[in-house]
Amino acid sequence: MTKAAPGARGATTVQVWDLPLRLWHWALAILVLVAWVTPNVDDRLHRLAGYSVIGLLAFRLIWGFAGTRYARFGKLGVRLRAAPRYIWNLRRGITGRYIGLNPAGTVMLVALLLTLAVSAITGAMEVTVTFFGVWWIEDTHAYASDAVIILVGLHVLGVVVVGLLQRQNLVRAMFTGRKLFRSPR
Repeated sequence: MTKAAPGARGATTVQVWDLPLRLWHWALAILVLVAWVTPNVDDRLHRLAGYSVIGLLAFRLIWGFAGTRYARFGKLGVRLRAAPRYIWNLRRGITGRYIGLNPAGTVMLVALLLTLAVSAITGAMEVTVTFFGVWWIEDTHAYASDAVIILVGLHVLGVVVVGLLQRQNLVRAMFTGRKLFRSPR
């Protein structure tokens, strides 16, 4: 369903992200923040956040196949192949128009999901009898966790840059689920 956007000529808003996906996104953001600030401060809360991230990753994997149109992984390959050209064109301010994730956003989705999985799974392994104190598990967890924070920073930067280039509030869109869509003239 589309609605006319107030004050935007030739523009409508389109429902893109469904409620489960938006709740997943913000819950994941909060849990990653909690996990980032709690190691060696509150290990119980850190573990709880990590296990919760594993649950959210499992949900996202299921929702990637069973969810609504823009939540599904169907266009993943096409968007990943388009990513180098898309990122190259960003230098000149060319963003194109994508209702769902743009190719750079798709790369970020894949990178974050994989890195979060490595971080959360190795973190869970660290507290087992078999893997407690195993150096490569600890190192992998530490490096993957650092990579997650770097990717989150790049994600936020990308959202801000593309939002400015397209004159669109992408953060609001992730709260409301609706994205501005300008019809071609």
